[in-house]
Formats: sequence, structure tokens, C-alpha cells
Amino acid sequence: MLRESMHSSGQEVDVRAVTRGFGAQAEVPDAAALAEFAEAVVLRDVARSAAARSMLRERLGEAGLVDAAATVGAFHGFVRLADAIGIPYTTAARGEDVPELRAHAGINAFYRVQATD
Repeated sequence: MLRESMHSSGQEVDVRAVTRGFGAQAEVPDAAALAEFAEAVVLRDVARSAAARSMLRERLGEAGLVDAAATVGAFHGFVRLADAIGIPYTTAARGEDVPELRAHAGINAFYRVQATD
């Protein structure tokens, strides 16, 4: 999905930031605040999520916060659904996963990927 949104927006994003973190050079507005919110949700940290929501509301406004929450929720939900119904990572993206992109982003180092390969 990230790859497709980059194509449609005409922007380039260093996909390694997915696993290494977004630096100051990232051309994603408020990348650090968005990443903090996503991390808080994934970790199920209620206090951290509340602080991240406040920060996003201040920086992006209510509509931006809703968009961020919907995106985080969707991605988080996709993974949980796939795990719950037993879809192995190796068949993600209808088998059209791009191994080079996965390696470049550092995704191959994730436990779930190693456990299924």
C-alpha cells in the first residue's frame, strides 16, 4: 500500500524508514508524530496513545487525526486478521510481494517472516 500511495502522489519515500525510523530528512510531514501514534497503538499503550493523539490533533487538526487513526487501524487490523485466519506471510499481496522491496525495507528481519520462510 505504501508503494502504491507513493506512485499516486509522485513522492519518493525511503522504505527503510519503515523499520529503521524516520529521520529529519524524511519528506513525510509530521512523520515522527505519525510513527509515534502507530507505535503506541501497536503496543496497546493507552497513555502513550492518548499523548500521541493530542499531538496529532494539534499538528494535523481533527480531520488529520481521524485519517491517521483510520490508517493505523486498518494496517493493524490487516495483520491481526491475516494471523487469526492463518494466512502465511509468504502469500501476502496475492503472492505478488516484491522480495527486493521487502529486503530493502528490512522486513525480512521480522520474526513472523523468518518463521514462515
